[in-house]
Amino acid sequence: MRVGTFVLAAQFPGQAQAEPLHRAIRTTEAAERAGLDAVWLAEHHFVPYGVCPSAITLAGVLLGRTSRIGVGTAVSVLPTAHPVALGEQSALLHLVSGGRFTLGVGRGGPWVDLEVFGAGIAAYESGFPESLDLLMRWLREPAVAADGPRYAFPEVPVVPRPDEPGPDADDDGGPPVVVACTSPGSVRLAAERGLPMLLGMHAGDEEKAEMVGLWRSCALAAGHRPDAVATAGHVSVGVVQIEDSRTDAAETLLKAMPGWFQQGLAAHRTYDGSPRTMRDPVGYTELLCSLHPVGPPRLCADRLAATAERTGITRFALLAEGSGDLAATLANVARLGSDVLPELA
Repeated sequence: MRVGTFVLAAQFPGQAQAEPLHRAIRTTEAAERAGLDAVWLAEHHFVPYGVCPSAITLAGVLLGRTSRIGVGTAVSVLPTAHPVALGEQSALLHLVSGGRFTLGVGRGGPWVDLEVFGAGIAAYESGFPESLDLLMRWLREPAVAADGPRYAFPEVPVVPRPDEPGPDADDDGGPPVVVACTSPGSVRLAAERGLPMLLGMHAGDEEKAEMVGLWRSCALAAGHRPDAVATAGHVSVGVVQIEDSRTDAAETLLKAMPGWFQQGLAAHRTYDGSPRTMRDPVGYTELLCSLHPVGPPRLCADRLAATAERTGITRFALLAEGSGDLAATLANVARLGSDVLPELA
């Protein structure tokens, strides 16, 4: 089982915008000390829900601040990024880090970001497959041309080649890629390309198990090898809060997370200005506490083991900053390493 932490760089009420970015750096350093597998970085624009606008830029910073832990994006939003530029940046991080970088990509949402960056709503509604395929070609081929509805250019060489390992890298396949999946359509898209999924913290074990089952059947139907399908490496995103009792752990999150949700989620603006329904902040926090490892170490380990058994997923990215407090976050990460990982072993 591979347990890592999920870093949103969340701006809680009353915090300046630099504070969550500082917390992200300190959390990553603590995660490496704790022996965690990876840190996964979120990306958002124009909202305090998360103040990191470029997960791949922050990934470069954190790879430079660490020496062992993996660093991944969860996710880089593909409709508002050029696939070639993202591919070049990913190749660079893969090579200079000795293979510690993982690129997570997703479709994002119908937000005002699409207008600000000039992508247009079509990039979100129908353009994701074209962007993903161009990105994957850039990461796997020596030269690439494009002739699609959104991207068209003559053949150019891929420099640097991500499938040529650096002196410290063990593989020659370029950086691993995972795809955020929230619907049957995105599951099929990832499965047809043989790319593992990153599944969000809003989904419970039953929903995630259904998505893994659909992915498996679609991947096999697309001709992918059964052994590759069986070891796909999907990632389950969740929340973790480790305290001596479940009541105390849930209380910590219920004190802080609803205010963050209210402030952060309400700030999202749709592309066309249309209204949207927001989750109830308290109800959503209570749901997350019921779905994920929140409580004493033994309960947290049992919860992770149960999710792995029910879904087949053995990689986890757990949000540890739900208290909104730096010291509490660092203590939470430390206990994940010292108290929960030994129970899993």
